[in-house]
Amino acid sequence: MRFLSRNITIGKITISVPVVLWFLLAMLSAISEIARGISSINNYVIYAQVFHHTVAQTNLFLEYPSAYFDMNHYGPLFSIIIAPFALLPNNLGCFLWCLANAWVLFYAVRQLPLRREQQNSILLIGLVEMLTSIHNVQFNPMVTGWIVLSYVLVDKEKDGWATLFIVLGMLTKVYGIVGIAFFWFSKHKVTFVLSFLFWMMILFCLPMIISSPGFIIQCYKDWYVSLVEKNAANININGPSLMQDISVMGMIGRIFRIDGLNNLFILAPAAILYALPFLRISQYRQAMFRMSYLCFLMIGVVILSSSAESPTYVIAVMGVAIWYVIQGDHKTLFTNLLLGFVILLTSLSATDLFPAYVREHLIVPYSLKALPCFVVWCVLAWQLLVKDFVSIPVSVKK
Repeated sequence: MRFLSRNITIGKITISVPVVLWFLLAMLSAISEIARGISSINNYVIYAQVFHHTVAQTNLFLEYPSAYFDMNHYGPLFSIIIAPFALLPNNLGCFLWCLANAWVLFYAVRQLPLRREQQNSILLIGLVEMLTSIHNVQFNPMVTGWIVLSYVLVDKEKDGWATLFIVLGMLTKVYGIVGIAFFWFSKHKVTFVLSFLFWMMILFCLPMIISSPGFIIQCYKDWYVSLVEKNAANININGPSLMQDISVMGMIGRIFRIDGLNNLFILAPAAILYALPFLRISQYRQAMFRMSYLCFLMIGVVILSSSAESPTYVIAVMGVAIWYVIQGDHKTLFTNLLLGFVILLTSLSATDLFPAYVREHLIVPYSLKALPCFVVWCVLAWQLLVKDFVSIPVSVKK
């Protein structure tokens, strides 16, 4: 890991191994899916049609079997995000969409107040999950980047821009709502609130420029219904797909065969654990405390979501990666074992490098992809509640 995270100099040329791997593998992954035909980039087709349906003012949340299978579950603002790509031929648009997702996440990691070598380690740890998401031409790497950027910008006291990324995430995939928690770390709370309300108004209305006010307002109502129906389908342990609800709730429900498990039994205690660290006001000024909370949010928003699927785990694993590198240059055996557990069971279990029998008969049926991230989340909860971050040396830029 340490070797791969550094640059290699050949003559007068300096090559950053993580950067080359990040973008080269992202391009190859996109090309491989495009080469398999339109069915392999079905997710992208759905995304592109969000734009076209918005322009035509046709329901965004219905099935259109003649055009694609499955359904859209993103908010109407997504029509603006996808527009530059949807206007291109499918293959070119899909390729650029995949690269845009990889770039946004890469850019966000580069903004973290960490040494370049630490940033490179984060990219390498999250590489497999990023590629899993790219293979599914998913939106998750971009959402991950927005969450990280919202934290970084609050940390840099640029609350106006931070709230832009929070609202972008909220009005497209909902997950971005976790960025609201960074309000407690803001030194300009009035600016944070006012700019949040400003961006909510602007971005709520933005899709109206390619459609109409009445249609977009109806879309938000339809979106809510769509999410409620999707959640009901996800938590059905006897449903047709085991690739949804890869969460703590899904794991418990499938292991113990509890159909229709009330998620509140898990979410209510989790909400308390999220709130309690904010009582430690004296720790706010410590960079490691704030970044640990960022990791806590990134992992939790996935493992506590009934909508979590394998490509969503790029958000959680990037949170694990950031947590790992900020533990300092001398990691404990326990920390290293936890990272290995995440890489093996969460990241590699979704690839062909993992035994297919174990994946199909153990990992997938019991949603065990969530287990390692849940363990790290519990460790983070403990650290945020009891550790004195003042006494811990932090390897971050001043």
